[in-house]
Amino acid sequence: MKLIFVTGWTVSGLWKWISTASIAKLLQNSWLNIWVVKMDPYLQVDAGTMSPYEHWEVFVTKDGWETDLDLWNYERFLWKSLSKQSNITTWKVYQNVINKERAWEYLWQTVQIIPHITNEIKDNISLVAKEHDITIIEVWWTVWDIESLPFLEAIRQFKRDLWQENVFYVHVALLLKLDFSWEIKTKPIQHTIVKLREYWIQSNMLICRTSEDISSKLIDKISMLCDIDSENIIEWRDVSTIYEVPKKLKDQDVDKKILKYFWYKDNISKMDDWNELVSWISNPIKNITIWIVWKYTEFQDTYKSITEAIIHAWARNAIKVNINWIDSELLQNDSYESKLKRFVEEEKLNAILIPGWFGPRWIEWMINAVTFARKFNVPFLWICLWMQVAVIEYARNVCKLKKAGSSEFENKLESKVIDIMNDQKNIKNKWWTMRLWAYDAILIKWSLASKLYGTTKISERHRHRYEVNPDYHSTLEKWWLVLSWKSPDDKLVEFIELENHPYFIATQAHPEFKSSLENPHPLFLWLIKAAIQFEK
Repeated sequence: MKLIFVTGWTVSGLWKWISTASIAKLLQNSWLNIWVVKMDPYLQVDAGTMSPYEHWEVFVTKDGWETDLDLWNYERFLWKSLSKQSNITTWKVYQNVINKERAWEYLWQTVQIIPHITNEIKDNISLVAKEHDITIIEVWWTVWDIESLPFLEAIRQFKRDLWQENVFYVHVALLLKLDFSWEIKTKPIQHTIVKLREYWIQSNMLICRTSEDISSKLIDKISMLCDIDSENIIEWRDVSTIYEVPKKLKDQDVDKKILKYFWYKDNISKMDDWNELVSWISNPIKNITIWIVWKYTEFQDTYKSITEAIIHAWARNAIKVNINWIDSELLQNDSYESKLKRFVEEEKLNAILIPGWFGPRWIEWMINAVTFARKFNVPFLWICLWMQVAVIEYARNVCKLKKAGSSEFENKLESKVIDIMNDQKNIKNKWWTMRLWAYDAILIKWSLASKLYGTTKISERHRHRYEVNPDYHSTLEKWWLVLSWKSPDDKLVEFIELENHPYFIATQAHPEFKSSLENPHPLFLWLIKAAIQFEK
């Protein structure tokens, strides 16, 4: 069992997860079986109720665990599905210890942080690490935060438990250059290393986040003061895209140094395919514009998985996608249609994409966007809640069900085309009414969705509660709405589309969760292709 621990300090937001994911990618491309774990010292059961302004959007693993987006960041670098075992939280650790205490597993013992909490942390890591060549564990927050202390103590103990040659510590810190000073300041890094030493952790490698080149003289200074070999002082300058980081680390032989430490001497990391895709991000041959109509207008990173899925498709098509973030208030009055037509004519709108969100805000306005995309053949991809909105729009304006709507927002409706399923209506704990997991579905053979996926049997991840009411399936199909993707029992609608439209697709799932640079999701890949054709 070989472990790499990644810690950080100075400030949060150093993109420690990119360092973690990049190292994982380099080692994976060295023909090793790699796993990644994130240790999160928060007390929630999961990240599902956290603010997206603080933790970006919520990610769902294939086995239905809600996490912050860092786990998806690992997945999009590794092109590998992780599980709830990749997320170790304070709640999970303490809950397990309390359950064991109640089961008398600690009978006649005084249950304490050390050894019981730290042992539980180590057990969670060991459970997955023993099945892989190398496991990389990121410690959330900074080494100064009190919440991290039991986790830091646990990772210190691993060096004693597994012997030094099986444990490697990577630290990510900021090299500070003040605007009014010509000198790069090393004191913050010195202090962070001192802090780690207080916990008896000595870093093997230091990744320096910097906006300036690091001179050899400065590297020698940091090496001496931090007691880290100068060859293991790694420069990470700002880059135009996060997907450049693996190359930057490889250029400094980060993979070779770690592999040598672990006695994997003959493994050579191959990154040619990855680097080619990155080059297409930086050097596209054409530009198009996609509108994203959004709710959280103050913070674009709440839709990080959507924008990254677009970049993945952008790299594969060598087409730069200019994202125009549109506040849905633009759609609130009768003049919206003339406004949108003008944008189309001026080539400022090639496609419309709406990411998922919760709540009734702007629902009625968004129906206008569906109407426009449907009437004027604008390429259109709507996700999660917005598939439901697309169904409502179609029911009202095509199926003549003028009072159609969702019981999530209004219970007294004539036509509940969107409703919670009957077997869930009496469940009071809302978490148990959530559909979380990777769910299988069957596509109609002749559908556009089947063509895009290249198969009729697929699996996508979900995060929602309400469904298209089965009582209205036949009515919608009678009026030529294609319910192209249903659950294997034929009860739940996962996909809708229109036959005589270049790209009118809405899905109840979250396809963005399965997109990666090396394997862009087909829905995003073909949305860009449709946008190019629409421009022509």
